[in-house]
Parts: sequence; C-alpha cells; structure tokens
Amino acid sequence: MLSKVRKLLAQAEDPACTPAESAAFTAKATELIARYGVDRALLAARDPTTDPVGDRVLDVVAPYARDKVGLLAAVAEPLRCRCVRRRQGNGFALHLFGFASDLERVDLLFTSLLVQAAHGLAATEVPADDHPAAFRRSWLAGFAEVVGGRLWAAESAAASESGTPSMALVLADRSDRVQRRLTEEYPRLRTAPPRRLGGTGFGSGAEAGQRANLGGRDLGGAAAGRRLGR
Repeated sequence: MLSKVRKLLAQAEDPACTPAESAAFTAKATELIARYGVDRALLAARDPTTDPVGDRVLDVVAPYARDKVGLLAAVAEPLRCRCVRRRQGNGFALHLFGFASDLERVDLLFTSLLVQAAHGLAATEVPADDHPAAFRRSWLAGFAEVVGGRLWAAESAAASESGTPSMALVLADRSDRVQRRLTEEYPRLRTAPPRRLGGTGFGSGAEAGQRANLGGRDLGGAAAGRRLGR
C-alpha cells in the first residue's frame, strides 16, 4: 500500500500535472495512507509482532533546520510518533519513537512536505519591507501549523470510519506505549521554550499548507527529492 502511496504522491507533485489531476492523486494517496495506519494498528492489536515499537534518527540540516524540525513535529504527533531534538553541527538529529508502520508514514510524509515547502518558498515573493530569512521562517511556521491540523483531522476521520468500536482504545494504547519507550530512553527530557517569529510570511505559508499534498483523504507527499538523511 505504501508503494502505491509513493507513486500517487510522485504523480501529484509532477510539475506537468494540472491542479485537478494533482488533487485527485492526492485525495487517493491520503485515503490510502490513513487507512494503512488504522489497518496496521488493528493487526498489531491481534499480533504485536507485526508492528513493534521502534525508533529511528533523522538528520535535519541547514538552512532553516529549526523550522524543518517544527514541520517534522507537526507530522509526527498526529501519527502517534514522538521526537526528541538533539543539536548536531549546523542542524539537528531528530530521534523519532513510534510503531514501525507509523514511523514509515512520518518519513514518507515529511520527505514529501520538505519538497513541497521548498517549491512553495521558491515561488513566494518576499515583501520588500521584510527580512528574507524572517519571512521564510514565519512562512514555514504557518505551513507546519496548517499541515498538522489537517493530519489530526485525517487521522481522526480514519479511526472513526474503521467500524471498530474499540479503535480509540487501540490507538490510545499505542500512544502510551510510544511515550513509555521515549521516557525509558530520555527520563529527564525538557520541553523547549516556544519560539517568537517576527516575519510576515505566516499567512502565506498557512495557505500553502492548506494546499499541500498529504497522502490520505487530505495527506500528501512524494518520495522524490529527499531533503534529509538518516
């Protein structure tokens, strides 16, 4: 199913695609990836060996490394993954915790959204009275906030449409298990203070986030153009 999602998202991001075609590819990919998450959760509830709790480390590099980290968090949390940020050179190493299927979904979507954000920023003119870096940071913040909201909505819809009364309990148990795994690894974890951004790009970034391909009835991304390494 993830192979199908990758192909659909690659088609949705093809520059030769019309907006209508891109929207159609995106809608199908979103439906598949949200359904995939629910199906794997139900299967793991019957046989935990099919989808173990795990972790992986992603390297997020400059420019705008901290802003990319914010995007990763916006993707990871709705998909029931948790991440810990560690400074590494001029970027960060992001330690992700989650079930294997959810980690795969996060990696797929984050890779796609980095590409989409890069395209969106390149096509957005910075106002003459704003600093380019400040504008782009606020643009990425708006993009991430809207994407995160769309993912929460898509995941909730997939769970409610699963036809399984105990689905909420299954997903809550998965979230608890991921949190326990993170706490075992980082028992003294501290929460980073909120950021203050001064640029004027938030609204423009939010609009781009609303259009972004998320890969489920509203999810999107493509496997091409990977912008982060492991």
